[in-house]
Amino acid sequence: MDAHTATVARLASRVGSFNKTSTPFRIYHGSTLSTRTSSRQKDRIINTSSLNHVLTFDKIDKTVLVEPNVPMDRLVDATMAEGLLPKVVMELPNITVGGGFAGTSGESSSFRWGLFDRSIRGIEIILGNGEVVWASSENEHRELFYACAGSCGSLGVITLLEMELIEAQPYVELEYRAVRSTQEAVEAFQEAEQDPSVDYMDGIMYALDRGVVMLGKLASNPIPNRVQTFDKAADPWLYLHAEDVLRRIDREKTSAHTESVPIKTYFFRYDRGVFWSGLRAFKYFCTPFNRITRYLLDPYMYSRTMVHALHRSGLSSQAIIQDLAVPYDQAEKFVKWTDERTGLWPLWLCPVKPAPHDERSFSMGKLISHEKTLLDIGIWGMGPKDPHQFIKLNREFEAKITELNGLKCLYAHAYYTEDEFWRIYDEEAYDNLRERYHAQSLPSVYDKVKVDLKGVAGGKSVERRESWAEWAQRSFWESWPFGGLYGVASATKGFFIQSDFLLKK
Repeated sequence: MDAHTATVARLASRVGSFNKTSTPFRIYHGSTLSTRTSSRQKDRIINTSSLNHVLTFDKIDKTVLVEPNVPMDRLVDATMAEGLLPKVVMELPNITVGGGFAGTSGESSSFRWGLFDRSIRGIEIILGNGEVVWASSENEHRELFYACAGSCGSLGVITLLEMELIEAQPYVELEYRAVRSTQEAVEAFQEAEQDPSVDYMDGIMYALDRGVVMLGKLASNPIPNRVQTFDKAADPWLYLHAEDVLRRIDREKTSAHTESVPIKTYFFRYDRGVFWSGLRAFKYFCTPFNRITRYLLDPYMYSRTMVHALHRSGLSSQAIIQDLAVPYDQAEKFVKWTDERTGLWPLWLCPVKPAPHDERSFSMGKLISHEKTLLDIGIWGMGPKDPHQFIKLNREFEAKITELNGLKCLYAHAYYTEDEFWRIYDEEAYDNLRERYHAQSLPSVYDKVKVDLKGVAGGKSVERRESWAEWAQRSFWESWPFGGLYGVASATKGFFIQSDFLLKK
């Protein structure tokens, strides 16, 4: 803890210096999994990249003190060594503890525990004036604690988190159930929620009338001769394997299939192929998509590598990457609407338990009046190439979610105007906390998630005159396949320098 304390003191001193001169600053984490572009000036950052350690465990209380830049795979390794597991583990191994808390993150155990931030008991945070405080649900900084969850690091610099844990088991007994509609998937989720032996649940819809619900139970021993892994080059991608299981269920005319998955493999089962986003890379380069090509290109198919490629290629500006949650009774309507507007398949389904009203994170907004389970629907694919049509489509998604009394995750771009944004989130309470805790030198949450709307919906377009040389350079990199090749070349660097996507200081 001595090294941690010294680092925090140094960071707090720098924050205090910015405060005295009223200098705006941003936080530099060193890596990112967000699809948003980064905007930082080297002399106006707080560099927290060294805060990447798992510190101390309390095995009796089942808690751990962990710094914000610890990624999920290292966290799982550390907790499993103590016979414990996080309550919620995000499905990609390079998502960090701090990113999961300050963003909006859920996974297949969120039907039981809620979003990732619900497993955080308290945080150490540097306020905008350089003061260091501990905020939790049980002290005078209760409002700050809940507002920091999901507000994208806009209320202070988080330097330590206390996380709740559960007893570990080495396997997940995973049951695959075929469903013929989104509504049938919802009914399967509702039934499983009542079974206390179910620890994990999520699903994939491959089409309006074809999908799978996957229910997991922690287990001490594997099912004999039925152990499945997803982390080796010769292993199937999870979504392809689940589709094969569906065919087997249909062929054998059974209702379900069950197998055992090692616990760490289960947590990061979507890493290879990044759910199904890797398929887009094969299509982009006109490459056959089969077991052999997936095996040969396996090093490029992990989330850490693909994030390099996505950002460096510039293709992130064309990618629809949204998690949108709706009440159960609106799920089928929303999925049908999504199909009509985009035709994007597969879709990910993940039930999420909302927090009680007086314990909700900022990202839950002020429009969700109930405490019923929400169904997060992951929509990931390529959108229109025309920037205005791309913005329009994303705005239609946001408007539909609001209409259906749902919400969106703020880890990705937001296409709201500022007025629309603050109709959903509590601006008055947020601004009061910004003032009370001296956070005005940090960018606001809207400033962090907004995009240039290019004049769509009356939004202001941030434009400047482009020189001929700049036009030529942009046109070159936007032309197929040069942007993609640059992304692959940048990703290849990661094979020699092990890292997540590094942000430029």
